[in-house]
Amino acid sequence: MKRSILQSASDFPIFNGNEPYIYLDNAATTQKPQLVLDSLIDYYSHCNANVYRAIHRWGEESTRRYEDARQTVASFIGAASRDEIIFTSGCTDSINLAATVFCRRFIKPGDEIILTEMEHHSNLVPWQIQGDIGGAVLKFIPVKEDGELDLEVLETLWTPRTKLLALTHMSNVLGTVNPAKKIIAMAHERGVKVLVDAAQSVPHMKVDVGELDCDFLAFSGHKMCGPTGTGVLYGKKELLEDLPPYRGGGEMIRSVYLDHSEWNSLPYKFEAGTPHIAGAIGLAAAIRYLESWGMEKIEEQEKVLTKRLIEGLDSLKEYTLFGRARERGGIAAFTRKGTHSHDLTQYLDSQGFALRAGHHCAHPLARKLNALSTTRASVYFYNTLEEIDSLLETLAIAGDFVL
Repeated sequence: MKRSILQSASDFPIFNGNEPYIYLDNAATTQKPQLVLDSLIDYYSHCNANVYRAIHRWGEESTRRYEDARQTVASFIGAASRDEIIFTSGCTDSINLAATVFCRRFIKPGDEIILTEMEHHSNLVPWQIQGDIGGAVLKFIPVKEDGELDLEVLETLWTPRTKLLALTHMSNVLGTVNPAKKIIAMAHERGVKVLVDAAQSVPHMKVDVGELDCDFLAFSGHKMCGPTGTGVLYGKKELLEDLPPYRGGGEMIRSVYLDHSEWNSLPYKFEAGTPHIAGAIGLAAAIRYLESWGMEKIEEQEKVLTKRLIEGLDSLKEYTLFGRARERGGIAAFTRKGTHSHDLTQYLDSQGFALRAGHHCAHPLARKLNALSTTRASVYFYNTLEEIDSLLETLAIAGDFVL
């Protein structure tokens, strides 16, 4: 018998304790269903061994599960080959990998990289570092007052020296879902490669790299019910083959001599050392869990929750919501007049709500919004309308308890 998506919270042990707690910090990390926890315990209990290097049965089973996880990820995001899937420690690691090897291979002093003003630090600082090393010039697509990117300005940023554009698919502050497919097409018309930071999109909607036609795509496992310390970098096979290794060590080599080494084939060229084997297996379990509900249903549920949240915040005159994009995900950053976001968020915690406060690792955007600290609510499919209503009711009376 098929369950309703509203029953999903029962699959998460952390929600089944005695103390009621409403978790609305899903943009930071998501909770883990029992199925994912079981996959980790099963791996460590029955076939804990290093991958590739062993010819005994545990090593072979560990390798099989690890490579099955790679295929699961490839299928989930529509990659043409499992060789295009590189396991990393998270979205941050994925972007650092891509930035380092791309700039090492293609960037010369004076070449240009286009970013946006709404980037998470993870998709800004790595490019700054590589710019300092290789002399790249960073340019930025402005964010308009409604939280959308100003694509008219983008038209003026392209030059023959533009080599790459990197953008977030969904803003972790504004909730804006950027028109990535349109921007990628614009870039490719000019021979420019594109990296998509999909940390906030892959967990919440169907993302197909073939349809987007992106050159790189990065995301984290822990934001989609998977283990922490897991992530993925997708790259087009022909591009990855042309790029140098990221780190040196075991498994990323084919043959080693005292004076040089020969690199392994994809994707192993970019996976030096013992990987997070259990984490990759747990990420695959998380993907199977999400697919059991259906990404379309997950997105539909979150749209319902977000609509209620935004309408409720708009009805509270003391509160200011940031981001009015036409296409948006389940993220709402707001302030309360006369109240610091840290005080408000701490009060909400005392009332049984987990939200986030601060600049959300997006300092430049916070400065542009003139809101260096906001409270952020972010939903996932296991949240309910009753939880949203309860939050709104608590926000409505917060002024009686916090200054």
